Amino acid sequence: MGRTAESESGAEHELEPEPGTVFLVGSGPGDPDLLTVKAKRLLESADVVLHDKLPGPKIIEMLPEDRREDVGKRADGERTPQSEINERLVELAREGKSVVRLKGGDSFVFGRGGEEAEYLAAHEIPFEVVPAVTSAIAAPAVAGIPVTHRDHASSVSFVTGHEDPTKAESSVDWDALAATGGTIVVLMGVGRLPDYTTALLEAGMAPETPVALVERGTWPGQRVATGTLETIVDVRDEKDISPPAVTVIGDVAGTRESVVEFIRNEYRETADEETGGNR
Repeated sequence: MGRTAESESGAEHELEPEPGTVFLVGSGPGDPDLLTVKAKRLLESADVVLHDKLPGPKIIEMLPEDRREDVGKRADGERTPQSEINERLVELAREGKSVVRLKGGDSFVFGRGGEEAEYLAAHEIPFEVVPAVTSAIAAPAVAGIPVTHRDHASSVSFVTGHEDPTKAESSVDWDALAATGGTIVVLMGVGRLPDYTTALLEAGMAPETPVALVERGTWPGQRVATGTLETIVDVRDEKDISPPAVTVIGDVAGTRESVVEFIRNEYRETADEETGGNR
């Protein structure tokens, strides 16, 4: 309900409602049990939730249909433009609603959360960021792959495999990444796997460098495929690995072989059965 104010004549008139708050919420890798307590509370109390597909089917199913809006990929293959999402957030907030913008992983790690925060601030809409564990760490972890390891990697680089298509050229320096000696984690990079594996090989990274693909980490139907920098494209095609998936490049990907038999979580069995046990 809007506020009222009394004019000089004594008559009351309706004022614009106070803007609601937009919560930029990360959903984590997709398992509802891995939602933060705050994220779960906000999803239960929000007037409306704008989501795409990346939070995962179980989390999306938790949201009442009358309080959720899908702003992800449409049935015809088109995607909701970011400009439309930005405008919708402002529109709902100006109606005085409490709005959750739900992202997969952490909204500030390749989730466009920073763009949305800037847009909201420019339109004087209050917002709050609710962090979450990023799939860049969580997906490898549940597959038995630590992104850092005292014996194998003292640094980790997170890279997007899906840059802004309007860029004239890639801003990722694969030569520099190949020279770091640490772990490289690529998000949204299944389609461009041949491009960046070739770039890393040309930059001098060893062909036998271990690589793992974790598809739908913590989702129903999680799958894991492993190979080397030289073979992983063929492995991807053989196993039919598809997005969303995380690519882990570096010696840490090879540590999975020593632990996978003993992983006891709800994801492990599905992963290895569906890929024929990549170990």
